[in-house]
Amino acid sequence: MAKLILTNEVTGLGSAGDVIEVKNGYARNYLIPQGFAVAWTKGGEKQVTSIRAARDARAIHNHEEAVALKNALEGTKVRLAVKTGGEGRLFGSVKPADVADAVKAAGLGDLDKRKITIPSAIKVVGEHEAVVRLQDELSATIKLQVVAAK
Repeated sequence: MAKLILTNEVTGLGSAGDVIEVKNGYARNYLIPQGFAVAWTKGGEKQVTSIRAARDARAIHNHEEAVALKNALEGTKVRLAVKTGGEGRLFGSVKPADVADAVKAAGLGDLDKRKITIPSAIKVVGEHEAVVRLQDELSATIKLQVVAAK
């Protein structure tokens, strides 16, 4: 078993700054090369505290704020203008960073793109949905209006 410090949130394992133990192959072949974790060392406690401080700065601090943001996100359609080809097909697909930028442009707040999940690839204009995890137990569904950019 390998002991690691997570540098990013990994679904099913933990959040940034958590110290975890996983199998050696998973650590060596996936977590470390992708930049999701670093090897744990005795001197790594300083690194853990700095990662946790950065995570806390980005986090929504109380439940009331999270519920208010959830209500704002679910009560509004977010318009997302993208480049399209013929018949409304997109060049590429909509990414979580695009959704975060559209939410910010709509004046609904700053979202962490790593907490946005798009259930199925968005490759055509129309109405779509994305899910954003606001806190561990609270998620919001964002309604996206994908339109062709002029």
